[in-house]
Parts: sequence; C-alpha cells; structure tokens
Amino acid sequence: MVKIMGILNVTPDSFSDGGKFDSLERAVKGGLSLVDEGANILDIGGESTRPGAQMISVDEEISRTVPVIMALREAAREREADIVISIDTRKADVAKAAILAGADIWNDVSGLTFDAHSEDVAAQLGCPLILMHAQGRPEDMQDNPHYEQAVPEIKDWLAKRLDACEFAGIERSNITIDPGIGFGKRQEDNLAILRELSRFKSLGCPILMGASRKSFIGRIDGSRTDDRLGGSLAAALWSIQAGADILRVHDVSETVQAVKVWEAIAASHMPSDYVIR
Repeated sequence: MVKIMGILNVTPDSFSDGGKFDSLERAVKGGLSLVDEGANILDIGGESTRPGAQMISVDEEISRTVPVIMALREAAREREADIVISIDTRKADVAKAAILAGADIWNDVSGLTFDAHSEDVAAQLGCPLILMHAQGRPEDMQDNPHYEQAVPEIKDWLAKRLDACEFAGIERSNITIDPGIGFGKRQEDNLAILRELSRFKSLGCPILMGASRKSFIGRIDGSRTDDRLGGSLAAALWSIQAGADILRVHDVSETVQAVKVWEAIAASHMPSDYVIR
C-alpha cells in the first residue's frame, strides 16, 4: 500500500509553507496533526531547497530540526504511537544529528552528492535513505536545466548513485529513489517523469514522488502555490497508478482520502485474491 509522507518544513522561506511552523510548539503541533490526518512518515526540513534558495549553516539547520525531532519523539512515546520521522537534508552532519535525535530516514535531495562525507556517514548510520535526482543545486538549478532525454538520463544517474552507495557499504534494500520533480527540470521534463514513472521500477527500489504544489501545476493552469490541491491530487493518483510507493505531500488528509478511493475502485475490478501493494 502506498505510504503518505507529510511535509513539515521548519523554515522561513520554503516555497509553500515557509514560516508556517516557525516555532517549536507550532512545529510539533503541526507534525502531530499530519499524523492524525493519516501521514505514515513526517519529513522534517530545516533548509529550503526551492529554486533560488540560499544555503544555511549546519549549525542553523540542526538548531531548526533536532529540537522538533526530539519533541515529536517524546510526543510519540506519550501517545504510545509509532511516528516515522524523516530528515530532509543534503548535509551529512545534519543527518547524523537528526538520526541520533530520533529520526528514522535520511531524505537527501542531492542523492548523497552534496557532502563529501555523505556516503560514509550513511553507511555508518545504516538508516533507510531516499536518494533524489537534481540537476544543479537549489541556488541555480532552474537557471538553464537541459536534457536530451530526461527520463533515461535521470534513470542512468540514479542507477550510478545506487552502485556508488552499494560500493560504499550501503544496503540497496535500504534505498528509495526519487526522480526529483521540479529540481533542475523543465516543464516537459516534469511531465515526462510523471508519464514514464513506471520505467524507474526496473531499478529495483521503491519510488517516492514529490509533486505536491509544484510549479509545473501552475504552468498548466496558472494557479498559485497554495491553490494547487486538484493538480497535486491528479499527480498523486497518476503516480500510484504508475508504481509510486511513497507520496510526499502538503495536503495529507485530502491525499489519504483520494488514495483510499482510488484503491477501493482498483480493488473492485480485481480478482478477490488480488492484494494492492
């Protein structure tokens, strides 16, 4: 069954929810609300990776994320609940601090390429990883992205990253891949990724899709960032049809409902012994 990853950005400048969770109390309350809405995973980010975003220091990123992770872990104990937490960072020291503080998963938009120590740290931590493809860095990734054939090139890059991670001692079974909608991609590239998402299944890893509220939706219908629920749900349902295993979303309750309905419809047309993954 597809898992829902709820986005919890503790940043002042993320493209959609920047500043929404700018205090520890608001961040913890927001995270627990996402869990109550049906999120299977909470993805906590302390540095914006929107196009044009500027990098912050390791210390600043840790100070934004680690207290939230610790508070959520404490809240989970009090609730006697199992909350899965992901740290969204491209910095090895931030990931290490977050995992030691109670995070479960390292979600890296650079695919462990930003920090020279990332592969070694990931191997030492032994935690589940999400490797995303991005052409360029947030500071400049949308300046002039270019591909001859986006999907084959992205797939080849991810395949090489999987090989590099295995060589570094990281278990392939611990890795989820993300083709990186909106990260150094043109409109035609984003649409190609969605259209041909099933081609990434041959890499043998679970697939995460993070299309929620992305600008490619606005380019289709002119909608603003916070008015893209319909487009986000359309992309989410298309993605699970094509084989996505995790949906990274802002609108958790709406996505959970949409997925439940989609799965019920799909199940009604299947043999009685068919199990939806």
